Amino acid sequence: MERRTIGAGALAVGAVGLGCMPMSWAYSGSRQRGETSLRAVHRALDLGSTLLDTADMYGPFTNELLLGRVLKERRADAFVSTKVGLLVGEQHVVANGRPGYVKRACDASLRRLQTDVIDLYQLHRADPEVPVEETWGAMAELVRAGKVRALGLCAVGARGGRRSGAGLHDTTLRQLQRVQQVFPVAAVEAELSVWSPEALQALLPWCDARGVGILAAMPLGNGFLTGTLTPGEGFEPDDLRARHPRFTAEMMAANQPIVAGLRRIARRHGEHVTPAQVALAWVLAQGRHVIALPGTKTERWAAENAAAPDLHLTGEDLAEISRLPPAHDSWD
Repeated sequence: MERRTIGAGALAVGAVGLGCMPMSWAYSGSRQRGETSLRAVHRALDLGSTLLDTADMYGPFTNELLLGRVLKERRADAFVSTKVGLLVGEQHVVANGRPGYVKRACDASLRRLQTDVIDLYQLHRADPEVPVEETWGAMAELVRAGKVRALGLCAVGARGGRRSGAGLHDTTLRQLQRVQQVFPVAAVEAELSVWSPEALQALLPWCDARGVGILAAMPLGNGFLTGTLTPGEGFEPDDLRARHPRFTAEMMAANQPIVAGLRRIARRHGEHVTPAQVALAWVLAQGRHVIALPGTKTERWAAENAAAPDLHLTGEDLAEISRLPPAHDSWD
């Protein structure tokens, strides 16, 4: 697989990584199978999807434990990214950026992942009660201690601000400017896809100018851009899409022209090319430091995703995608 570098340390990873969250968290709990997920991780690594993206809150904790079973055997094949800063309660999630907690959480993640170093340690969310410089400073100490190789920041979700249509990543950019004064940012994880391109406006240019990697989360639009979801089919109550403003039956039907456009381009490239691969190829075409992080828990989709860097979209393809209608939300 094509390799891309992120951060000033030129950390090299496969252009398509593996988002591990669906294996333990947020998607269809009844379909989560440990052995199935383990096979998916092994398959991804076999195909060059070296960046494994997880977080201590996924599960909570069970996602890191699952990856630890793979890393115990194949640590040299993987680039491990995990996150800190969010605690999961019974019915809520809260931020904790206190330096002491960050250091304890890192040690706990290392134990669960069965490794002695985390390649990329990301701040999941800044704690409003703690200056972000203090949290970032504690994370930087972990680098100096040899427990972490590089630091990343997760962008504050822009979804709630889409109705205003402007400055959707202003908060993240302010945080980046502050923490960059403390210790270099190697990567920013942010939603980026054909139907959620907002990161292209200001966030990607900021990162590109500094050699900071963009880890494109949800590059397949929570599965919608694969063309495998049926409007009105419904989701399990614990599936995040059951409450997502783009996954009501009406909005899924309204957004079908986007999938139709991706399918049309896929057909031009061959009978075995899929809309998902077109969507991932579009993400990769947005910049030399962009890494796509599609989430999956099955070997089949891991293999399909890993083939996306081999698909080279033409100028005509990219222009056609730019003309696709914007995605509709339930509040539109």
